[in-house]
Parts: sequence; C-alpha cells; structure tokens
Amino acid sequence: MNYGIIRYVIGWVMVIEGAFMLLPSLTAAVYTEGKDAVIFLACAFVCAAIGALLVFKKPKTTAFYAREGFVLTALSWIVLSLVGTVPFVVSGAIPSFVDALFETVSGFTTTGASILTDVEALPHGMLFWRSFTHWIGGMGVLVFMLALLPMAGGHSMYLMKAESTGPNVSKLVPNIRKTALFLYGIYSALTVLQFVLLVTVGRMPLFDAICMAFGTAGTGGFGVLNDSIASYTVSAQLIITIFMVLFGVNFNFFFLLLYKRFKDAFKMEEVRWYLGLYVGVSLLISLNLWLTNGGSVPMILHTVFFQTASVMTTTGFATTDFALWPAVSQSLMVLLMCIGACGGSTGGGFKVIRVLLLGKSARKEFSHMLHPRNVKVIKVDGKAIERDTIGVLGVYLFCYVTIIAVSTVLLSLDGFDFTTNFTATIATVNNIGPGLSAVGPTGNFAGFSALSKIVCVFNMLIGRLEIFPMLLLFIPATWKK
Repeated sequence: MNYGIIRYVIGWVMVIEGAFMLLPSLTAAVYTEGKDAVIFLACAFVCAAIGALLVFKKPKTTAFYAREGFVLTALSWIVLSLVGTVPFVVSGAIPSFVDALFETVSGFTTTGASILTDVEALPHGMLFWRSFTHWIGGMGVLVFMLALLPMAGGHSMYLMKAESTGPNVSKLVPNIRKTALFLYGIYSALTVLQFVLLVTVGRMPLFDAICMAFGTAGTGGFGVLNDSIASYTVSAQLIITIFMVLFGVNFNFFFLLLYKRFKDAFKMEEVRWYLGLYVGVSLLISLNLWLTNGGSVPMILHTVFFQTASVMTTTGFATTDFALWPAVSQSLMVLLMCIGACGGSTGGGFKVIRVLLLGKSARKEFSHMLHPRNVKVIKVDGKAIERDTIGVLGVYLFCYVTIIAVSTVLLSLDGFDFTTNFTATIATVNNIGPGLSAVGPTGNFAGFSALSKIVCVFNMLIGRLEIFPMLLLFIPATWKK
C-alpha cells in the first residue's frame, strides 16, 4: 500500500474543496448574509491550508495500482463529505452533526434525500452549497482533479475506474488527463446551456436556475423550494425533463457525436435500451393513470414523462406525489428506481448496462442448456465481453442484494412500514432521493433515528462509488504493505 500517494491525493481533494467553498461564500456575501459568508471563507481557508500541508511533500513513489485506487476514492469521498458538513453545523443551519452529514452526503452522492422539513428557511449561501455539492459529486471530484493535475501516468486510470459509474470505464482519448478534461467540458457546457434556457425560456429566477442546473447536471434533486419544482412554469419543467434524460446518457455517446461518429453513437445498445425503457414505461404509467383517474392526456404525459425521467436518472425532483399513484404505476416506478441510468453518466441505480449484460448472460446460458456444443460469446455494441466482466457482475449483484436486504432490516428497527423501509433503502443505495410512503416525494428522512440515518449515509456512499471501493476499506488485506 502506497500511503504517501493516499496522503497526497487526499490533500489535493481538500485544496479543491476549499476552493469550491469560495463560491457559496461569495453567494452569501451577495445576499448580505455576512455570517455565512465568513463561515464559508474560514472553512475554505482551513480546508485549503490542511490540504496544502498534506501535498507540500510529494511522495517518493507516485505510482499506484487498483488497491490504492479503490482506497483513495473511498477515503476521498469520506473526507469530502465530512469537510462539507462543517458549514451547516457551524452556522446552525443544521445543528445536528448526523443530520448535517446526511444532508451533505446526500448532496455529494447526488442522492437528493433530505432531512429538512423547510428548505426555504435556509439562507442563500447554504442553499447554494447544498445544490453545488450535487454538481461536484455528479462527475466526481477525482475526475475534476485529474483534469487539472498531471498524476502518475496511466496509473490515474485506477482513480477514474473507481469513481466513475458502470462496470467498464475506458479512456475516451489516449491521454487520461484529456479524457477527464473532455468529460468536465461536456458536463460544464450542458450545465451552462440548461441554466441559460431556464432563465430565458423557463422564466426562472437566476438563483433558482443556477441551483436547478446544478441539481439536474449531477442528477441530484435538491431544490430551493419546499414543493421541489412544482411551482415553476411548464416550460421550465420540460427543460429540466430533457436535461435529466441527457445527463442519464453514457457520456461516450456525446463523445461520439462530437467526433461526428453518428452511426457508432446511435448503435450503442445501452443508450437505445435506456431511451426505450424510459419511453415505454412512461407510456404504460400514463395509460394506467388515464384508465384509473381520467383527466387531460397532455397533462398526464407531461407529469409522467417528467417523473419517470426524475426517477430513472435518479435525480429526484418532483412535481407530484407519485406515492398516491395506482399500485401498477408505483411498481413500475420502483422498477425504474432499481434499473437507473446508463453507466458512464451522472445517474445512479444498478445501471442499464448491467441489466443488459445479465439479460444477455441468461440468454447465453439457456442456449447452452439446449445446445451444449454451441459456443456463444456475449457481445455489446459488436464487441465481445470478457468472462471476468460477467464474473464481477455476479459478485456486484450479490453485494447489491445483500446490502439492500440488511439495510431494510436495520431501518425496520424504527418501526416504519415495510414500504417506507424498503424504498428508503432503494432510494439511498441507488442515489434516487424520494421513495414511497413516509419517504415519498412529499415526505423526508427526518423521522428516522440516528442509527438509520448513518445506515442511509453508508448506503448513499456505497451506491455512488459502485459498492466495491467502500467495502474494500473493511477488508484487512487491503491495508497490508
């Protein structure tokens, strides 16, 4: 284990987080929230100073491998969350440390679950920081660091693999730093474009538009109003719907489009399945709502396509309480919660690519049962998938199901109904935000005990980091030299 590089990278994470805190400090100053401006400025200075001390002495060996990559990623996110909690606690905006940690982790992991009962009571600086954590966590702070700093050559790929979503992460261009720059370039451009459209077309106030753009880009879901985005214009909701879907797409798709490889882009099976599931399930839910309750078809379509996009991309914005929908519609929504968005996107969930690979693997096994001598290779986008990838997918599925089962049991100690406990677990592991029943779109996680909130914090981190980096911290062999 290269402890020197761990210290060095965590130091840079703290320096970057300190720099990020200058933005909410400026926001608080603009809105004459002097106390909060000073708090953020002090936190930024202390955070950057500690980080500078950690990076002052460069490690003798900068090379690191998969083990260090996983450990670095998990520890960086833990440090990022703990430091990000401080402004909420010191300012008194969220006096309870556990509650503040829950809110901060929910922000950085782009979950959007909240313990706040009155969001609008928070000062502008705190609201900005709360939404900005979504944007930081959406693409990942380590990817941001790789875009700025030259690290250990090809070894940096281990950081990107550990932090990025999906079972397979490859360099879009030969240089890892250029790959990180490309990812953040597209991420930033889409964020700015959405902000401009929300202000000009959606008639949204500037501050709200900034926060909504952060929340959509990171597929997070924190709003600045108590009703999420229900009181904004229909055009604003349509813009958010479109961008939620876009940020749930694998960023390789945008890379291919930019390089005018349109045929390859639209051949991506994962993207086609993602869009097909989104449209198909949305139409089924719309039909179910219309047959059950009647009403205006255009309004039903508008509401459903927004809400399914919010759930499938694990953004978590809400315009209606889908916990009151018929059982069929609720079941389909829970299905979308579990599947989630594409790998290589800012969305959470199990990921469409994993569902696709499991389906192809099942079909291969059934074919082998009928024709034992036939040899079939699992392919995605015309490329053969290695057996190791399928093996790791099986381990991932086992861990995923086990974590959900154990967490649901632990949450049941608080005495809530099964629907609340199960969907709260699904919502946090998949980084969605709202669940059903007590944690539905009009509810929150405030009623849970401190133990349950800590369980949810763990779930949010483990879901954002795709399980393995967090679990490896608890294996003794990880820490051996």
